[in-house]
Amino acid sequence: MTAFTTTPFWHPERHADRRPALLARARLDAATRNWLAERDFLVVDPPGLQRSPGNETHLHAFGTNMIGNDGLGQAMYLHTSPEFTMKKLLAAGETRIASLQHVWRNRERSALHHPEFTMLEFYRANAPYETIIEDSLALIRLAADVTGIGRFQFRDRTCDPRALAERISVAEAFSLHAGIDLLASMDDDGVPDGEALAAQMERVGLAVPDDRAWSYLFTQILVEKVEPQLGNGQVTVLDRYPACEAALARPVPGDRRVSERFEIYACGVELANGFGELTDPVEQRRRFEAEMAEKHRLYGERYPLDEDFLAALDFMPEASGVALGFDRLVMLATGAQRIEAVLWAPVAE
Repeated sequence: MTAFTTTPFWHPERHADRRPALLARARLDAATRNWLAERDFLVVDPPGLQRSPGNETHLHAFGTNMIGNDGLGQAMYLHTSPEFTMKKLLAAGETRIASLQHVWRNRERSALHHPEFTMLEFYRANAPYETIIEDSLALIRLAADVTGIGRFQFRDRTCDPRALAERISVAEAFSLHAGIDLLASMDDDGVPDGEALAAQMERVGLAVPDDRAWSYLFTQILVEKVEPQLGNGQVTVLDRYPACEAALARPVPGDRRVSERFEIYACGVELANGFGELTDPVEQRRRFEAEMAEKHRLYGERYPLDEDFLAALDFMPEASGVALGFDRLVMLATGAQRIEAVLWAPVAE
């Protein structure tokens, strides 16, 4: 049972209240699969059990033990995204693939987070990331059309999903909403300086924590000052993330400080996270090792690297891809205010 109700999801009266949103979810699932099929995406089915669940600092996985026929076990994880497997399929020769399935993330439960949730992830080989951005915006409009909702609303914020989307870079958003010159806190190669960012925070009156690691300060400013201003009135595409905050994205041509990474927001809710994909295995290994070193510093743990994935990057074509939170999209398209309201059976607490 969840904190916001004492009635279990299976109680007939509560199910009757939830059923309209669940039926809308089923319609949106079908419409999404039709949309993908009409554009020649092949829906694939990556396994959830992996040797590495992902190698980003702040993602936490569920671990388990896979026991072989010999009775011996090996550490395995439920994936936080099907990304590694899907990129292996791109390396194998697939060119337009999608997955709509469950993923798992530990340490995450709130109105917008659930330990097990549904992710729509898809990739286009030999396509710019602008194409994936347009795909993502089209799917957001599709969700509104399927349910017939006029405006998305989450808490006190509203958004017209059919309006022309705002597009703003991370650096522009930090300047506009926080008074921070983000690019001034890194060198020409994108190496960040936490003290330089902390000094700017002090100048504009923002509280500076004891941990002055650049990434920590970046996240604090993003969450407190920038994200609440995104997706209000219209959908926002926040793009050109700092390269040090985009472990799987390629740099923007001509500026190594920023990357081809974008996120999409509606009503202050993050809906999608996409990249122009990095295909350099040497650089990818370097980034993963740096991410795992920071994870160990912050949380005292690290996950193994997927050596099979790194080997596959030598064969992977240029590509762009995105992960879209399907449950959150259903929430906005139905007016639900908690993710459990659009899940058929929430994970027990």
